[in-house]
Amino acid sequence: MSILRHNMKQGRNMLIIWTSVIAFMLAVCILIYPEMGRQMSEINSMFSDMGSFSAAFGMDKINFGEFIGFFGVECGNLLGLGGAFFAALLGISELAGEEREHTAEFLLTHPVSRRRVVTEKLCAVLLQIVIMNAAAITVTSLCVLAIGETPDIKLLALLFLAYIMLQAEIAAVCFGVSAFISRGGFGVGLGLTALLYFLNIIANLTKEAGFLKYITPYGYTDSSYIITNAGIEVKYLSVGIIFTAVGIASAYFKFEKKDIV
Repeated sequence: MSILRHNMKQGRNMLIIWTSVIAFMLAVCILIYPEMGRQMSEINSMFSDMGSFSAAFGMDKINFGEFIGFFGVECGNLLGLGGAFFAALLGISELAGEEREHTAEFLLTHPVSRRRVVTEKLCAVLLQIVIMNAAAITVTSLCVLAIGETPDIKLLALLFLAYIMLQAEIAAVCFGVSAFISRGGFGVGLGLTALLYFLNIIANLTKEAGFLKYITPYGYTDSSYIITNAGIEVKYLSVGIIFTAVGIASAYFKFEKKDIV
């Protein structure tokens, strides 16, 4: 798969930088937990009594004083925002970059179908997301052992799974969008991710806006729900899978018909 290898090599620096930053921040977050643990009773009471602010981030439903609750809120935000921004940048740059950098003309003169181009580029995006999360899981495991905590492995696995699904959905949607544009994609990808994040905050603040959770992938990464119910909310995840499929299908449909200039 020469296209896959080329894309992995081309995106190597960004992968290393984003993975290193996210892994480092996760490590710092986990390693400071024992120090914060001495004051957790007061911190937990303070957060639970902050009304709308607590509800916006789910801190009114979980015990922030326990490691899994702390991880779900603090580290979850790192994976939810940092990981999502990384996924958005990967997805939005793939197909648009071919036209922007004038490499599509060279690529498409070779005996390679456009469908194969899309497939291998999509595989490169998903593979980089998997690598980043594998590093995050490894760092988390080592740091948890270092501080002597024994969190519920199932809950940790569910949290990571939810954020991997979120990153895959955002990458897929941005991947689909990238087939329709030729430049200016980075702003679109980052803006879309930020919008989806704030839609979830709005949905947490008021019941009238609860329908927004069907739109934003952050609806099924709600750490308070995952920790409390030991599962991912299927109704929101199902919609997210549909958005993922639509994003990928759109990329194939548009790129196969696109007039590359």
